[in-house]
Amino acid sequence: MLPGMLRLERLRADHTPVLLDFERENREYFARTVPDRGDAYFEEFASRIRALLAEQDAGVCHFHVVIDDQGELVGRVNLMDVEDGEAELGYRIGERAAGRGMGTAAVGEMCRLAATAYRLSALTARTTLDNVASMTVLGRNGFTLVGETSVGGRPGVRYRRPLVAEPGRR
Repeated sequence: MLPGMLRLERLRADHTPVLLDFERENREYFARTVPDRGDAYFEEFASRIRALLAEQDAGVCHFHVVIDDQGELVGRVNLMDVEDGEAELGYRIGERAAGRGMGTAAVGEMCRLAATAYRLSALTARTTLDNVASMTVLGRNGFTLVGETSVGGRPGVRYRRPLVAEPGRR
């Protein structure tokens, strides 16, 4: 558990119902800054989670849910496309938890896990140009701007952060 705020739990099949509720509840909120996933995403959610769990079991990705101090699912933070010691970081914090430091804390914890538990050496991340909150979270966690990109057809920016495992931690 992170200090008084949240904990990350590795995605499990039993997270499916509450994660679907979280995604539905926050669909409009997320669509303000990231491309909407479309109706099919929600209609096929259970099979999508099964596919993600298979990717996780294969070590290609590491998916986590963010749980607050009340036991509520308030976000997701993921490492995707793990290869050659690197991965792409993705995250989303729900509207009710936004602006309370949870994104910054969740990304910070994921950076620690990426270095220690997953033994990665660097992370990349992307966000749309209009997602100031996401750019702030990345900056607070030591990511540096490395270039421009496109996120779902929208103008965006790419970030990178080298990782260093803390001495004595595994």
